[in-house]
Amino acid sequence: MITKGIRGAITVDENTPEAIKAATVELMKQLVKKNAIIEKHISHIIFTVTSDLDAAYPAKFVRSELGWNNTAMVCMPELSVQNSIEKCIRVMIIMNCLDNFIPKYVYLKGAENLRAL
Repeated sequence: MITKGIRGAITVDENTPEAIKAATVELMKQLVKKNAIIEKHISHIIFTVTSDLDAAYPAKFVRSELGWNNTAMVCMPELSVQNSIEKCIRVMIIMNCLDNFIPKYVYLKGAENLRAL
């Protein structure tokens, strides 16, 4: 087994706990589905959020909605870059996997443009 990172991002409509929850759960469910992720294979998860999202921690909703209580998670601010995407949650799931595993990244809503950057 080796360790690989799986990236994803989604934009949020508004800075509310409900909107952050909905976006986080949507993003994580897509990542789980596309990559057949099993919690016990995850080493840790890093979330970053843009400075305009401060109503809730994304990791909170992964614990409460996906039940991932045994996975180390951290939420951090995203680097502020001029003219960058707003209201964005980014995630990096670091997972133990087989050598031939190819991560399938997920970029949703306004974050689809991140793949071009």
